[in-house]
Amino acid sequence: MTKVIVITGASSGIGEATATLLAKNGAKLVLGARREDQLKAIVQAIQEQGGEAVYAVTDVTKQEQVEALKELALSTFGRVDVWINNAGVMPQAPFMAASVQEWEQAIDINVKGVLYGITASLPVMARQKAGQIINIASVEGHHSHVGGGVYSATKYAVRAISDSLREEMAQMEGNLRCTVISPGAIQTELVGTVADENIKSAYEDFYRSHGISAERVALTIQQAIDLPEDTAWNEVVMRPIKQVL
Repeated sequence: MTKVIVITGASSGIGEATATLLAKNGAKLVLGARREDQLKAIVQAIQEQGGEAVYAVTDVTKQEQVEALKELALSTFGRVDVWINNAGVMPQAPFMAASVQEWEQAIDINVKGVLYGITASLPVMARQKAGQIINIASVEGHHSHVGGGVYSATKYAVRAISDSLREEMAQMEGNLRCTVISPGAIQTELVGTVADENIKSAYEDFYRSHGISAERVALTIQQAIDLPEDTAWNEVVMRPIKQVL
């Protein structure tokens, strides 16, 4: 069966790479992000290759916009088979910097955005008695360091939310699955969300020398979707082979 797949944060990086790969393999895509010009270009490229895709400008901190993305999927394709909560930012600063605005943005996007995606898609999947929610966390949801406390906290939260969701879905009728993917250094625009210039420079150096492409994560997502529907990868942790932490 051709699957209808919704992706947030779809205008670049992991979201764009995943949309491109899934469309190439026959999925119908519903893409959400804040940058309309980039969404338009991605959808056009997919359609030119014979794929099916639509988009809606979506700020995941606004629940009504996440709900509208779900409604677009239902009105266009009639169902939601996979929902990928991918939108995220990566604040990095010591607590002494008191970067309160960055903390609030990270919580709103990385945590509440995931919750909004779940509350939009889960009732649809329950009615269908089938579906998969994929949440993008991070290796920094497995450890923390100076400057990364808030980011790590949001990604630990994504893992906790995902594990609770997995248990809830396991008790529902049908084949409902939850997967959380924790990438390491991936060459995306995420480093650009780091405000502290010294920390940002260090990340950029490492990502430039050792980071792997977003297509690696896209391939992992495709593999997680392609498993038999009575089986799930509950969590995947993936890193460049030269990344220690």
